[in-house]
Amino acid sequence: MKRRNLLQATSVVIAMPSLAWAQDKYPSKPITLICPYAAGGNADQRSRQIGRFISTALGQPVLVDNKPGAGGNIGTEAVARAKPDGYTIGMGNFAPLAVNPTMFKKMNFDPAKDLVPVCLIEKGPLVLMVPANSPFKSVKDIIAAAKASPGKLSFASGGLGGSHHLSGEMFKSLAGLSITHIPYKGGAPATTDLMGGQVDMMFEQMYSAAPSIRAGKLRALAITSKTRSPLFPDLPTMAEAGVPGFEVQNWQGLVAPASTPAALIKLLNETVNKALADPTIKEQMLGQGNELGGGTPEQFAALIKSEADRWGKLVRSANIKPE
Repeated sequence: MKRRNLLQATSVVIAMPSLAWAQDKYPSKPITLICPYAAGGNADQRSRQIGRFISTALGQPVLVDNKPGAGGNIGTEAVARAKPDGYTIGMGNFAPLAVNPTMFKKMNFDPAKDLVPVCLIEKGPLVLMVPANSPFKSVKDIIAAAKASPGKLSFASGGLGGSHHLSGEMFKSLAGLSITHIPYKGGAPATTDLMGGQVDMMFEQMYSAAPSIRAGKLRALAITSKTRSPLFPDLPTMAEAGVPGFEVQNWQGLVAPASTPAALIKLLNETVNKALADPTIKEQMLGQGNELGGGTPEQFAALIKSEADRWGKLVRSANIKPE
């Protein structure tokens, strides 16, 4: 009996350094970071920026693989179905993590069960914009016109279920308005038609809206965050502009397949937090009007859950369905 116990104890002692050695060797090959949106957009740019930092910090290439489609579902599902060994991670976004589970009747993955949050990277407000020659000078002007002629006004979005669209639906819900939603295949064509006056208004992400606002091509009426932005300190929040309780932030963060070892999640979380403290990355993100993320995996998980609950209610009440 003593000899058997001794052999078992010895095997544990031998196994422990082996396990530690395996973790110390991670990563020993390139890491794939799946972005569920097309190249060139904010999610893609941030994936590449954070990927470069992770690559330098961990000593292995990080290859960004764009898998757009189905409102972010295709790429996010690819992360969820990947081997949970730390060599496939992904950019987790507002729509596929918090909106699509309610909006789509059927999804081939469950974000809450098939993914593990690693770290929140950023939050970004949106701006309510109208054409430069619009008669609307304030949010209250829009509310008055919409109530006088229900269904006549329109708002553009970059597609169903995204932050552009959900911001418009929240505006309608909180202000009790009937405004027609005009979805486009991306924010760029929506903004083009907004400038041309084909639609009356649009909620656009700050980083994308800022150049057009500064150039005088579009007029900003309000920002969707709780507080004003240092980039446009004179721009009121939606709450200040007459819609109490209005707050929308587009957000994204790093996720991994469920069952990825906790030690690897911890390492990746620490690395992303270091990236967000990097002066160059920090300056760029703040310069775009975004709020830095960071924190623990548990904090990111709590954000995803609260956002899923919140937007799920709006999707159901507004009967929002995919095309």
